[in-house]
Amino acid sequence: MTIAAAPPPTEKKRVTDEYHGVKVVDDYRWLEEANSPAVKAWTTAQNQYSRAWLDAQPDRAALLAQLTALYAKDTPSHSGLVSRPGRLFALKFQPPKQQRLLVTLTSADDLASEKVVLDPNELAPRGQVAMDWFVPSPDGKLIAVCLSENGSEEGTLHFYRTDTGEHLPDRIPRVQYPTGGGSAAWTPDSKAVFYTRYPHQGERPEADLNFFQQIYFHTLGTPTSSDAYSAGRDFPRIAEIALATSHDGRWLLASVANGDGGEFAHHVRETKAEAPWRQITRHEDGIKQVEFSHDGTLLYLRSVKDAPRGKVLRLPITGQLRDAAVIVPESDAVIEGITLSEKFLFVADLIGGPSRIRQFGLDGTGERILPLPEASGVGGLLAVDGHVLFRQSSFVAPAAWMRYDPASGALKKTALFNTSPVDLSDIEAVREFAVSKDGTKVPVNILRRKGTKLDGHNPTLLYAYGGYGHSMRPGFNFEQRLWFDRGGIYVVANIRGGGEYGEAWHLAGNLTKKQNVFDDFAASAQHLITRGYTRPGKLAVEGGSNGGLLMGAFLTQHPALARAVV
Repeated sequence: MTIAAAPPPTEKKRVTDEYHGVKVVDDYRWLEEANSPAVKAWTTAQNQYSRAWLDAQPDRAALLAQLTALYAKDTPSHSGLVSRPGRLFALKFQPPKQQRLLVTLTSADDLASEKVVLDPNELAPRGQVAMDWFVPSPDGKLIAVCLSENGSEEGTLHFYRTDTGEHLPDRIPRVQYPTGGGSAAWTPDSKAVFYTRYPHQGERPEADLNFFQQIYFHTLGTPTSSDAYSAGRDFPRIAEIALATSHDGRWLLASVANGDGGEFAHHVRETKAEAPWRQITRHEDGIKQVEFSHDGTLLYLRSVKDAPRGKVLRLPITGQLRDAAVIVPESDAVIEGITLSEKFLFVADLIGGPSRIRQFGLDGTGERILPLPEASGVGGLLAVDGHVLFRQSSFVAPAAWMRYDPASGALKKTALFNTSPVDLSDIEAVREFAVSKDGTKVPVNILRRKGTKLDGHNPTLLYAYGGYGHSMRPGFNFEQRLWFDRGGIYVVANIRGGGEYGEAWHLAGNLTKKQNVFDDFAASAQHLITRGYTRPGKLAVEGGSNGGLLMGAFLTQHPALARAVV
């Protein structure tokens, strides 16, 4: 394909609006009509130009061959661990298969015990069927699995026997959709489920069919047409509901997010038939997470009310929010999550990007900090048989599931760990701080070859997200080896809008303060240039989703700071 000398031209169609006496000119509003023939033709032309240019790059074939070889060596990885009596459930990614498998193990230390319960790749060899989520029954004998097709994330709930993989006849459609996700929770006898459901055709106007998520109840072996409504008619249009039961199965919790804004309301009820729901927190109460105590008598709440970095409250399960007592006060770290075992409370912290885990007694006393490596990212905390499992990774080491023994303080790697097809021992992660326009210090995580010269000649890729309180934690990516081998530096900026320093950091890049996000990113780019890591002609910037908005703003406001924008 012949490469054009320049991208296809974009026609200007001037539109002028006036806001409070200020005239705003927009030459490209016509491009907002994504389904118009003109926009489709423009998109096709731009894609053809880009494809021709990318395909003609002299290094492309070598890069593709290297990536293909690396992916062929990629090892299996486990995620989403869930514990039930005598076994663990996990999602297993096993290259070259396209979709994750659902497996069980007797222990995280016994890979030989692994058994495949469901392989979606066998349902659709080309990978068209995916698992959105799964929930094992309390006795571990059954699994509720949400499956969707063709990347739609519009899920149907299926049921399987754990030991045999038998597919039960029950099917519950419309339990999952990208607008609000989906969830399910079992009754203690493992015979029925509470589940989320979107409106069926005719129940709402067409525009609302993928909103107004509600909770229903299904008994296995009965028709879904007889499923009983449980809650949700008074929830927000953009509600996102997560369901969970207490360890003893007596109580059901519904955590209701008001869209993606980070506000949650929480409701509880007993799982027995006809039990009423009781709201314990409202969206405006600042309660981000609620967990049951192991014996089901107490609730533990992660709160940001008057504590932007988080605190932990405790109250009786039959009490009101006003009865809650602070047991872990706000500190210099951001509390990201809490997990409970029979004897201990574990608090997952974030300190500007890297993670920390603290252990407390159930009353919040006896603080102990777990011995994690520096600049680690952790997640997936799970209490199992008196121990705690969690997934740990860093910028230069692949992820591994770790086991911590609260009694002895011992921390060890389990058999569930990733190996890497590349070695990053020659790479170092350096943490520096850029100074934004208003004087705010912004963490900048720089991955570079040891001994890199700060002469301004290093090709550098800068990445950020900056929204929805989403935090950029240390994580391993073997693909970066190809970039480092070509002299590249990779940088992650923890800009405002994220959650690295808590809710205040998030809100400082939200709504009318969104410009702070753009300023932080520009300051990060300027820091790399000033420090001699790179220069504008060698700097590329990248962002996706919310980060894509950031890229557009950066390109518009600082066109001279970078050579490429992705």
